[in-house]
Amino acid sequence: MTETGTIRLTSLSHGAGCACKLPLAALEELMSSVGSGLGAAGGDLLVGAAEGDDAAVLRIDDRRALVLTTDFFTPIVDDARDWGRVAAANALSDVYAMGGRPLIALNLTAWPAADLPMELLAEVLRGGAEIAAEAGCLVVGGHSIDDPEPKYGMAVVGMADPERLLTVDRARPGDQLVLTKPIGTGVVATALKRGSPDPALVAATVTSMTTLNRSAGEAAVAAGLVAATDVTGFGLLGHLYRMARASGVAAEVAAAAVPFLPGAAELAGEGFVSGGTRNNQAFLADKVDLDPDLPPVVATLLHDAQTSGGLLLSVPPERLKALLADLVDRGLRPALVGRVTRGSAGRIRVRRLPPA
Repeated sequence: MTETGTIRLTSLSHGAGCACKLPLAALEELMSSVGSGLGAAGGDLLVGAAEGDDAAVLRIDDRRALVLTTDFFTPIVDDARDWGRVAAANALSDVYAMGGRPLIALNLTAWPAADLPMELLAEVLRGGAEIAAEAGCLVVGGHSIDDPEPKYGMAVVGMADPERLLTVDRARPGDQLVLTKPIGTGVVATALKRGSPDPALVAATVTSMTTLNRSAGEAAVAAGLVAATDVTGFGLLGHLYRMARASGVAAEVAAAAVPFLPGAAELAGEGFVSGGTRNNQAFLADKVDLDPDLPPVVATLLHDAQTSGGLLLSVPPERLKALLADLVDRGLRPALVGRVTRGSAGRIRVRRLPPA
């Protein structure tokens, strides 16, 4: 608690937000060991667990497909309502990343009932319901357990056109890479957990994390894109690696073009780096070629474990201008951060500056 008796939710978490995910290396080993126990796509199952995409997709008929996903995590901020809002936006994001719209959601809650007041949990749930309502998604119940570490999130069902899906495995050489939100939520959350960062910086980060990816997803579908993912716990480079590997392509990133949240670089330079980010760096060390002149702080942020980050869109060059204009018209600030290239599947080159 603080000196005023306020409960610091982040002090109850071993890892803030999506930084508490299993490391990418452990997750890939787990999925490999499960093998055929989890369904691969086939028949009406258009996207299954084996594809490693943001959500599963089940075709109902020629015009409709269900999009199914779930996401939950430990407190990323100390304000209970804001935590609920961030967690809900993060869970809904997987539907938008597939080109769908969320329809219905169930709350997933773990709560130390003997130690934290139920009124605080009610604030979390109200925050989640607020974001779901903004998305036009009904919250219809859920499940709760008693747990010494608080956790919250949602299971979400959405709807998409099976002929207009966005998937992780269809990036093509020559595509341009567009990012729809700045990165740096991980270092801000880590700074909040360990100390007292500038409240204005925390507020800006919460605003970013609670901004729905609805507009970005709608613009991507309207532009006829086919490849996308959202940027969460595996960081920008981790999610790009997964997209590139699934698509059988390589990629380049221009570090100078990647937008950072205000103050994020300074916090990274002060050492506020999460365990999730360090796991990302370790996993990607032999998969990413970093420009030797790249500042260490920038390298850290490119691996930074995000929570409720933006969409990473793979855009054919002939569609780029119209897409960027549409995103800006929708109130977003997209950044052209790289390109898809030919090369070893999943290999990423990070340049300090865009190629001449």
